[in-house]
Amino acid sequence: MKKSVLYSITLSIIFSLFACTSSVKKSDTSPEIKNIILLIGDGMGLANVSAALTVSSEPLNFERFNFIGFSRTQSLTDYITDSAAGGIALSSGVKTKNGVLGQNTSGNNFRSILELAEDNGLSTGIVSTSSVTHATPASFISHNNSRYNYEEIALDFLKTDIDIFIGGGIDHFFNRSDGLNLWDSLIARGYEVDTTLDAVLSSSASKIAGLTASVHNPYQSKGRGDMLSKSSEKAIDILSKNPAGFFLMIEGSQIDWGGHANDQLNTIQETLDFDKAIGKALDFAEKDGHTLVIVTADHETGGISITGGNEELHSVELTFSTKGHTGIMVPVYAFGPGAENFGGIYENTSIFDKMKKLLGL
Repeated sequence: MKKSVLYSITLSIIFSLFACTSSVKKSDTSPEIKNIILLIGDGMGLANVSAALTVSSEPLNFERFNFIGFSRTQSLTDYITDSAAGGIALSSGVKTKNGVLGQNTSGNNFRSILELAEDNGLSTGIVSTSSVTHATPASFISHNNSRYNYEEIALDFLKTDIDIFIGGGIDHFFNRSDGLNLWDSLIARGYEVDTTLDAVLSSSASKIAGLTASVHNPYQSKGRGDMLSKSSEKAIDILSKNPAGFFLMIEGSQIDWGGHANDQLNTIQETLDFDKAIGKALDFAEKDGHTLVIVTADHETGGISITGGNEELHSVELTFSTKGHTGIMVPVYAFGPGAENFGGIYENTSIFDKMKKLLGL
């Protein structure tokens, strides 16, 4: 009997040691994370994704993720966050008050994941369907006590070494109330300045300031076309030339606008357009093997419910409970090395913490 017990204990110890060894070995041979592509669907909740899945006749890129979590979006001062505080939580890992960019309540600046990536020799980029000076892209670049100081935020782009930024905002750079024209300043810093999408996509430059609209690009349904997915692919192509790695933020800005307007068509169309950009990121990550792709939102907009639909007809009926933001948790999708870290429920600031750790910044 004693021998039997001793034998069982010995086997148990051996299997435990084997399991530990296997675990360590797996960790030691995990692919190095060199790149992170963070995609933010502004205002995108689960209802947006569910509606897009219903109306699409083809599988969506959202379905390619195996690791999914949820992020809590409250700001420091408000249960309902705005895009500035929501963006800062994701970019810098700090809860701050609504309306503020890159600062705490005392006015002290803190650095974003994009700035930390630059400090460590990584290439960086931003792509957005809104103006690049709008709250979400600005939260990765700017330090300002108001998200609405667009011309001051444009000046903050000159204080970074971001490699490529594509979006609207011509007026905030070149048609300013203070008379400054930042075109020459950008060129002096090594940028090719392009004011059309065609020019951006055909460029062979290594640093591009791509400003493709006076302020914001139009809705996808109103003529923007595949600007977001094509710009995302261009940014990835440029940034991936750096052997040290890169950080890229891609924003589907106007999902939020459809929610604010209680506009079912554009809420869904913008989510489908965002899904195309996700596909570009995932395609690169699958080939590269060293790229982590994260998809999330800064908050939910519209309080959207799905109150009817038909899967065979690919139709859906949305009901909106507000024209503002809500406090609903938002999904977090992750793919690639390190993706397993993004399951569960956590604060939005944790996404920054995880990215910083995984990139070794």
